[in-house]
Amino acid sequence: MDFKDKVVIITGASSGIGKACAEEFAKRGANLVLAARQYVTLCEITSELGERFGVKAVAVQADVSNEEDCKMLVKQGMLTFGKIDILINNAGLSMRALFADLDLSVLKNLMDVNFWGTVYCTKYALPELVKTKGTIVGVSSIAGYRGLPGRSGYSASKFAMNGFMESLRLELREKGVHVMVACPGFTASNIRFTALAKDGSSHGDTNMEEGKMMTSEEVAKNIAEGIGARKRTLVMTGQGKLTVWLNKLLPSLADKLVFNHYKKEKNPLI
Repeated sequence: MDFKDKVVIITGASSGIGKACAEEFAKRGANLVLAARQYVTLCEITSELGERFGVKAVAVQADVSNEEDCKMLVKQGMLTFGKIDILINNAGLSMRALFADLDLSVLKNLMDVNFWGTVYCTKYALPELVKTKGTIVGVSSIAGYRGLPGRSGYSASKFAMNGFMESLRLELREKGVHVMVACPGFTASNIRFTALAKDGSSHGDTNMEEGKMMTSEEVAKNIAEGIGARKRTLVMTGQGKLTVWLNKLLPSLADKLVFNHYKKEKNPLI
């Protein structure tokens, strides 16, 4: 797929997978509408990408848990470029705490960002994406197919996203809009450093070996190529594919393997 002059909205674009997606699509000639709460950082990214790749990029300060922010994000994209070709719902929060210890406000926060953020942005971008026969991407997780211990709110939010995207795909089946769920493996990004603890504070540390994970740049390249091939679902690692397959066919074995895997992490919760 030729991305030259396509208009791509990316949420959560100030770091990690979102920032890597911005660079990947800029490299391929797309114009960008980048959204995040960190506005100064976002402005620096848009300026740098414009200079490096000769594309147009606009920064929009937005909290995707706020419906009005999502509406204004799409409006700004239309005012700047007059169309929207691709929406990448990437903004997300993670968590690490046992449900028994969890303040319920943490779970609500995760749902507001990971699920409702996707719903809001998609709702307001959809009329324009129908016109361009564009693409909607939900950056999900294996946690959206398989519940993970210590990540009850994260898994719930990604299960909800997956169900929403699947329903949307069927509703748009005859309108030419491409809907893709992208599931990276464990990715070296700041999502674990900013993961919420049981009281809603940030962990500020990672419980995994970051050096053994996919890079954000690898994930971004896979997403771009998945859009180009109009993939339905993109599970990016062998471990992820095995987990999804086992969870469907041998769920009890999947329970055992997932439990044992998380018992071995640094400072295990179980």
